[in-house]
Amino acid sequence: MADESPKERLLRLREETLLGGGEERIAAQHAKGKLTARERIDFLVDEGSFVELDRFVTHRCTDFGMEKQKILGDGVVTGHAQINGRPVYLFSQDFTVFGGSLSETQSEKICKVMDMASKVGVPVLGLNDSGGARIQEGVQSLGGYAEIFWRNTRASGVIPQLSAVLGPCAGGAVYSPAITDFILMVEGNSYMHITGPDVVKTVTHEDVTSEDLGGAEVHCSKSGVAHFSTPDDKSCMNLMRRLLGYLPLNNAEDPPFVPTDDPSDRRESALDSLVPDDAQKPYDITRVMDLVLDQGSWLEVQAAFARNLVVGFGRLGGRVVGIVANQPAVLAGCLDIEASEKGARFIRFCDAFNIPIVTFEDVPGFLPGTDQEHHGIIRHGAKLLYAYCEATVPKMTVITRKAYGGAYDVMASKHIRADVNVAWPGAMIAVMGAAGAAKIIHRREIAAAEDPGTVEAERTTEYEETFNNPYRAAARGFVDDVIEASATRPYLIRALELLASKHEPGPLRKHGNIPL
Repeated sequence: MADESPKERLLRLREETLLGGGEERIAAQHAKGKLTARERIDFLVDEGSFVELDRFVTHRCTDFGMEKQKILGDGVVTGHAQINGRPVYLFSQDFTVFGGSLSETQSEKICKVMDMASKVGVPVLGLNDSGGARIQEGVQSLGGYAEIFWRNTRASGVIPQLSAVLGPCAGGAVYSPAITDFILMVEGNSYMHITGPDVVKTVTHEDVTSEDLGGAEVHCSKSGVAHFSTPDDKSCMNLMRRLLGYLPLNNAEDPPFVPTDDPSDRRESALDSLVPDDAQKPYDITRVMDLVLDQGSWLEVQAAFARNLVVGFGRLGGRVVGIVANQPAVLAGCLDIEASEKGARFIRFCDAFNIPIVTFEDVPGFLPGTDQEHHGIIRHGAKLLYAYCEATVPKMTVITRKAYGGAYDVMASKHIRADVNVAWPGAMIAVMGAAGAAKIIHRREIAAAEDPGTVEAERTTEYEETFNNPYRAAARGFVDDVIEASATRPYLIRALELLASKHEPGPLRKHGNIPL
């Protein structure tokens, strides 16, 4: 406007940026139960801390009449802020502007905050809500995605990267969240898939919705692509805030220490009776976390996926730890393909960001069967083994009951350089269960006996007394001590304090070759 002052023009343009694609499209966003890009930022960051960058950027496309459709910000809000007083960089895609589609300039905005986050050494957060590549720009949009992917990869293991999928995320757009450390999704409103329902129907003749193809429930329970699901945008932002509280700003720092009133010498008598006397009976391993960790500090990761292995964050005496635990209540705690990958991924994240690992072990072995063998349990199980061997952060293992076969080795045994290994009094550390072992060792005697059942029972009892206890392993130093279950919390806290200064340099190499 010709008669406005420079200040008036600035204020007018700033107001214009706040409207995104306009009030009508904002209303449509709200009608879907979704927040706008800016509202999400407001719920995520500390009040008044957000500093926006590149609010006046517009696209450069002149094809298909796009030169007549320019909106300030070009479909993404970027900047830096504080969350719980700690700095972050972030971007929030705006679905009200061209469906949040990625243009060359939108990519440049996102890349700028990613570059700055890496330089400064702080987490980068992506709030994704986009229809995908901006087809009017063609290869420029595709090139923009690749620039983001490259930066995701370079920043991996250097700064935490968190992705919230709050709407559509399809095609090439899915690979940026997939490279990041954690993905949060919203039930009913967000989905991720490589090809959409129309393409699937054309190629495979399957009739499927976006929700059934790649919704939050699918990716949190079946594919394992996502780590958390929440009912709405607000709860997703709150969960992202909480998750950040367990993470350091970068790989050169320790996770934040949070003072606690929970006594470090607290003993829990309930732990002494938690494990059933019958070795075949299940129990819920998450009860151990509730009783051992600082009260209220347990945050489970990928709770609905590969439930036979539990992973998550907690605190011991105020210090952050990563928990890996077999779950006897699901598949008897066996390791299978999905559990191995889930555990390996989580362990490698903890190792990258200086988070000590506590393992609660009750594992009868790897899940048998042709399906597991044919789909590569050897290769996938080796990923978990590799991750544990590779990790140089403090590693502490508590054997609560079974530690059988190769799974005993894999689950942070002393042999793969765990720092502290203890067992509860009822622990059973052996190649296999007593009944199976007796049948193999004494098969000829049993077959020749007049009463095979009695001989088999006697030999089983003999094997149990010899091996199904923690003392043979303790005699060899394979476990450092046998402790009362109720003493687990104070024992781990003391060990964690001692291991805080651990330093274990690895061999000189570019990188290892994990069996992907």
